[in-house]
Amino acid sequence: MCTGKCSLFIAISLYPLVLLSIICNILLFFPDWSTKAAKEGHITDEVKYMGGFIGGGVLVLIPALYIHLTGEQGCCANRFGMFFSIIFAAVGAAGAVYSFIVAMLGFSNGPLCRTTAGKWEQPFLDRNLVHVKSSNVWNECVEPKNVVQFNMGLFITLMVASVLQALLCASQVINGLVGCICGTCNDKQEA
Repeated sequence: MCTGKCSLFIAISLYPLVLLSIICNILLFFPDWSTKAAKEGHITDEVKYMGGFIGGGVLVLIPALYIHLTGEQGCCANRFGMFFSIIFAAVGAAGAVYSFIVAMLGFSNGPLCRTTAGKWEQPFLDRNLVHVKSSNVWNECVEPKNVVQFNMGLFITLMVASVLQALLCASQVINGLVGCICGTCNDKQEA
């Protein structure tokens, strides 16, 4: 397979993952599908770090666009362009890792919610993932409704998307190295 076609495939595969990461991060600002928590500042720090928007979104979208341009050239025989795709792919992988770390922290620390005691806090912060192991403790969060499931679902989705983004960017690094060393064209395409 020509390294240009591989670049095109990788870039096109990154676009939906970028969109998914951005949407998940935006939705995390609106637990219970209302703006009340965002307006009152009852959002966890992990959501405010915007791992899905900055890491899995912008820092992966820019490399995806460049990788797409590299792949669209087809038989470009441009080793310098493939070298730059390695650098851009490394930036994308770093963004995916940032998104994963923030999502993992958000998943493990749990949501910010009004507890049965009437205080806004993260009741699962230092409790060894008890909210993942037992659904009985979800009742500790009174408001917003179903915030534990909401946060867990979106943070898991962000983690999966960021792992896939990192794998695709890592494969582009390998593809770019092959393109730099061997060239991006085979003899049939040059003719």
